[in-house]
Amino acid sequence: MIRLLLADDEDLIRGALAALLELEPDLSVVGQAATSAAAVELTTRHRPDLAVLDLEMPPGDGLDAAAEIRTRLDIPIVLVTRHARPAVLRRALAVGIGGFVPKTTPASRLAEIIRDVYAGRRYVDSGIAAIALTENDCPLTLRELDVLRVARTGASAVEIAAAVHLAPGTVRNYLSTAMAKLGVTSRRAAARTAWEQGWI
Repeated sequence: MIRLLLADDEDLIRGALAALLELEPDLSVVGQAATSAAAVELTTRHRPDLAVLDLEMPPGDGLDAAAEIRTRLDIPIVLVTRHARPAVLRRALAVGIGGFVPKTTPASRLAEIIRDVYAGRRYVDSGIAAIALTENDCPLTLRELDVLRVARTGASAVEIAAAVHLAPGTVRNYLSTAMAKLGVTSRRAAARTAWEQGWI
């Protein structure tokens, strides 16, 4: 029996997926979470064999939760997403995600992918992988991405500086440079663009 934790901020989708996966004779859902923080906490508490995480889970996202879960337990993780951006795929692979699946995947196919990932294999949706091979590289530096990742929460320059251990003036410079590179006029727009492209 493969013991699963499911995390999705949409109750209806999470409940329906749990019910469908429970119909499989070798899958058992031992926990359900609606936030990335709850996913980490419940994974630590229930110690499932595998976690299925939604990418778009506030606060933060499924990748933040995946990184924390893998640090604590190092269990396989399947990431499901409505917006399968290729840049997110690169981040997911860097975190050690075992499966990267669009939400359009049928539950029966997801069950097969879960079994494969649990057995040590990796699954990446072929459409996402094909686009990832031709996608342009991110124009932002790692530091600019760090700053925008925090800016996405609505933090001030001083708060961003404290979070990334830089001086506020340096943070403002990084924000200005990132906005110029992305052709936007506000840090909020820059952070949104970076998120939509899957860079943060």
